[in-house]
Amino acid sequence: MPASVHISLNVSDLSKSVEFYRGFFGEPRKLKADYAKFVGADPEIHLAIRPTLPSSGPGPLGALSHLGIRVETTAQVREWRDTLRARGIVSEEEVREDCCYAVQDKFWLSDPDGNRWEVYAVIQDTDEKPEAATACCAASGC
Repeated sequence: MPASVHISLNVSDLSKSVEFYRGFFGEPRKLKADYAKFVGADPEIHLAIRPTLPSSGPGPLGALSHLGIRVETTAQVREWRDTLRARGIVSEEEVREDCCYAVQDKFWLSDPDGNRWEVYAVIQDTDEKPEAATACCAASGC
């Protein structure tokens, strides 16, 4: 069995987050009163979401920089964006960005808790970090 990525997010409203991720990844593989898990094949991702417990206080909620799905081509970036738009998921404008030592075509979207996602294709690796901060580098500190 090949390796896969698992991401677990704390969310403030499970219902709203399930609706967002249902539009982003399709139907959840598991859906409980306090947990949802989405498993995708392309890209292979295992995403678990669960509400932040009141007793946990101000914990890790929002501590994440951003999440990304890397695809091979700009055409695939556009295909993802068109598919999400058809499902009612709003994204930011697709841009060619010099980010984290690479020129990338991408778009951004945010879930109901403000977790930032990018869908991107690397066009060319670079040796220099851009002089001006971009959305990616400003958010992640890369």
